Amino acid sequence: MRYIDLENNKPDEAWLKKSDKLTKRLIELHEEGNITGRNKLIDDNTSHWGEIKDWLLSLSHNKCWFSEARDIYSHMDVEHFRPKKEAKALDGTSRDGYWWLAFDYRNFRACGNVGNRKKGGWFPLKDGSLISTYDNQCEESETPFLLDPTDPYDVSLIAFDEQGNAIPAPGVSEWEAQRVEETIKRLKLNEHEALTEERKKVWQKMSREIEKYEAAKARCAAGGNPAAKQQACEHARNIREMTKAVEELSAVARWCVLFRNDPRLSRLAA
Repeated sequence: MRYIDLENNKPDEAWLKKSDKLTKRLIELHEEGNITGRNKLIDDNTSHWGEIKDWLLSLSHNKCWFSEARDIYSHMDVEHFRPKKEAKALDGTSRDGYWWLAFDYRNFRACGNVGNRKKGGWFPLKDGSLISTYDNQCEESETPFLLDPTDPYDVSLIAFDEQGNAIPAPGVSEWEAQRVEETIKRLKLNEHEALTEERKKVWQKMSREIEKYEAAKARCAAGGNPAAKQQACEHARNIREMTKAVEELSAVARWCVLFRNDPRLSRLAA
């Protein structure tokens, strides 16, 4: 998972104006008590969020915002972070969804349908959390389980190991670890074998680059070995490239570097 800066990016004005129009109609139907009509309006306009799927993907270099994968996590959906019709708690009970955010791009996430289908309307909150409703909108004060790729703090909570598994990052709190584990479970971030296998390959590739870099550095430590110095520079460049956000599963490559706990190597990570 890599941070997605949604706050400082917007779709085009024409799309935003249509969203405002649709949202106003949703509010009118809600105030009329016409819940069926409200849900039908959402269902009849699913193509609206589909219109900005390419724009959403451009913010992540065409990668799923949760898995950081492209094709191996299946084709991409526009996922509603906060469910639009009903929101399910950990025990399976449901409350009214965040229908007023149905056409709000800030509630959209690009997600491979492997995870999106498993998640469905799942959106539990921590016990005691404030719960946002249309009459008392306070999404920013909720305490959700689901990690949000548009929140840089949430992104920092998830790490990866040499077997290709997503895991809680070292040093996180018990609550933070619960969030990571539930997110992994509900989005099939470890259960989807093709994804974990590809992560494992990235880890192994990065490990080889690190070993070659360190061996070359050792040979040129005393100076007078320009060939070894050139090799060290090449492997350093490869390490930097693999950890850049544009690369698929770059967070896995980055954690492979960070787990070495070597400041020299960590400085190479993008």
